[in-house]
Amino acid sequence: MSHTPEGIIEQLKQRQFAPVYFLQGEEPYYIDFISDYIEANALQEHEKGFNQVVLYGKDVDIATVMLQAKRFPMMSERSVVIVKEAQSIQDIEKEDGIRQLEAYLQNPLPSTILVFCYKYKTLDGRKALAKTVGKHAVLLTTKKLYDNQVPAWVTSYLKSKGMKATQQAVVLLSEYIGSDLARLANEIDKLLINLKPGATVDEGLVQENVGISKEYNIFELQSALIARDALKANRIINYFEANPKNNPLIPNLTLLFSFFTKLLTLHMQQDKSEQGIRKSLGNRGFLAKEYMQAMRTFPLQRCIDIIHFIRVADLQVKGITGGDMSDADILRELVFKLLHPVPRALAS
Repeated sequence: MSHTPEGIIEQLKQRQFAPVYFLQGEEPYYIDFISDYIEANALQEHEKGFNQVVLYGKDVDIATVMLQAKRFPMMSERSVVIVKEAQSIQDIEKEDGIRQLEAYLQNPLPSTILVFCYKYKTLDGRKALAKTVGKHAVLLTTKKLYDNQVPAWVTSYLKSKGMKATQQAVVLLSEYIGSDLARLANEIDKLLINLKPGATVDEGLVQENVGISKEYNIFELQSALIARDALKANRIINYFEANPKNNPLIPNLTLLFSFFTKLLTLHMQQDKSEQGIRKSLGNRGFLAKEYMQAMRTFPLQRCIDIIHFIRVADLQVKGITGGDMSDADILRELVFKLLHPVPRALAS
């Protein structure tokens, strides 16, 4: 049976431990969080020396894991065996390994907590092993969040820490950091270090602590493009060129691509009223007026052309095309195309 991260974490906090946990999927954050929690809390410190073992998949086979799992605890109620990078266990999907693992799952040692961290992939749900795991272990399957799910996750994470945030701060964190939950959690934790419980995280605090310049960032560049402010846009590009480590081009291209694809979606919808735009934007609803202005600045066909330009820039920065152009030159060329419509025959 598949479980949710929140459900598993709540059971762990109540010290309700299962004999086997199988944590799999594309999103490593919860896999690491749950395994780290078990590693830190299942045993008392003086019990860990003899009763807690951490293995790495590339170094072991199933027989080695089973040998550790079948050991009885010494002077402790339980023992803990954590297998990190379990997807690299050499025989986990081979006949003999499957046979040994299935036999253990059907009759696990009650005093052992066995944790498999099976990252970035999942067991084939059509095969017997996956069905046995689902029946006899606590199974967690994680998926990467879609971009539109990230703001809700940020809000929920802050709430779990007893904090609140403005919509602007939530969107800024979500768009600037993206869907990497481990990095998001780390950046939020840093934000909260000097805040009192119940405080509100605002846009200024995010800018100060996440390395986002208040005047020179991708969101200000986006606003300059919408306003057709070439002078401001070029100032921002010059700042990016002078501070390349804090302003890598690929993530910024990703954010521009996300903005213009969203703009394209808004162009295609029937209800283009402010209320309709606000509804479509969801967590970004407070940006409705900015998106409406952007729709006037960049009509439908221009959006299509711009998305193509961003794809070309992405190929250039990755060295596939563009020769020896610097990142700053690639961005300058892109911004020029965005501010000055190019005849379609020359668009590529």
